[in-house]
Amino acid sequence: MSHDRAPVVAYVAIGANLGNAEQSVLQAMSDLNDVPHTQVLERSSVLRTAPWQTEGPDFFNAVVRLSTQLSAPALLLQLQRLENLAKRERPYRYAPRTLDLDLIFFGSSRINSTWLQVPHPRWNERDFVKLPLAQLTAPDAL
Repeated sequence: MSHDRAPVVAYVAIGANLGNAEQSVLQAMSDLNDVPHTQVLERSSVLRTAPWQTEGPDFFNAVVRLSTQLSAPALLLQLQRLENLAKRERPYRYAPRTLDLDLIFFGSSRINSTWLQVPHPRWNERDFVKLPLAQLTAPDAL
């Protein structure tokens, strides 16, 4: 069972630009503590950034460092569950959204499947990930 696994330090990027976007990011930061076998260790501040490769309202972004005993796929499913609770829609790539949770790093794991890539591709090209990430204890993957 997943709770017998050794804890792994993971980093999750959070973003939103629809509805009360700042509150959505803050709520997601809190909700991550409710993910089974997972604890938020550190939070960045919430930063306001321009949309990346799209039009629309500014985004609010943050990154959290957490400890989890879940596998990377199980953690991704929990992130998607939180997105769904926030009524996340994916009408097109880089569309405005009520909540976006991306698994950026999962320990030192390198995963390249059709539905999960870790480290997250292009994370280092995105200031909305790099700037809040720089506020946290550096991940081993750097």
